[in-house]
Amino acid sequence: MPLPEPATAGPDARSDDTLDLRLSEEPVPPLPADALLPRSGPDGADLLDNVGGWGPVATAAGAFQLVPVRVERDLRLITRWMNDPAVAVFWELEGPDHITEKHLRSQLEGDGRSVPCLGVLDGVPMSYWEVYRADLDPLARHCPTRPHDTGLHLLIGRVADRGRGLGTLLLRAAADLVLDRRPACGRVVAEPDLRNTASVAAFLGAGFRFGAELDLPGKRAALMIRDRALRAVL
Repeated sequence: MPLPEPATAGPDARSDDTLDLRLSEEPVPPLPADALLPRSGPDGADLLDNVGGWGPVATAAGAFQLVPVRVERDLRLITRWMNDPAVAVFWELEGPDHITEKHLRSQLEGDGRSVPCLGVLDGVPMSYWEVYRADLDPLARHCPTRPHDTGLHLLIGRVADRGRGLGTLLLRAAADLVLDRRPACGRVVAEPDLRNTASVAAFLGAGFRFGAELDLPGKRAALMIRDRALRAVL
């Protein structure tokens, strides 16, 4: 699959979580309570230790949970986010529903090496995530990976949630979830565009370290790494 930019800001924007773009948004209703419960199905149970069963984690902004995408429930919302110009510049999934649907189904109907999720804060979907096995991803063609390395792609979907520091807060929360729920995983990785210095700073603030510069398809990226061994000090 393509290597989308986990930061949603373009070169002239301030960061993935500090965009000043003003868009008209429809209200996003909370997910029903049963949507937050673990479910069987294509949740990456074999390769990613059942992301759907990881449960919530407390943050300073509220309870945060990664909820695997259900196309019939979530397609309209994610398509709307993908058509935000600040998102489209990196994810390149703007257009009608079927473009986003194809991207989601390629993961949901695959072998579980990548799981698309809604990031749900206090019951309200406000971000889109992809949790993936970096050692089984095309990223491994461009840098050394270790068994069970786990990658994160992220976009903050709701404009109202940008500029509040949520990118850093939720990156740390999601990385902690990975390390807590995946005992075989020693590192969480990401690859934001190197030009987006504010995004790189957000990862650094979330406990990641800069690993290397990478030439990836369509971008020069910063390899960001959160090490289990350094978790207590970063």
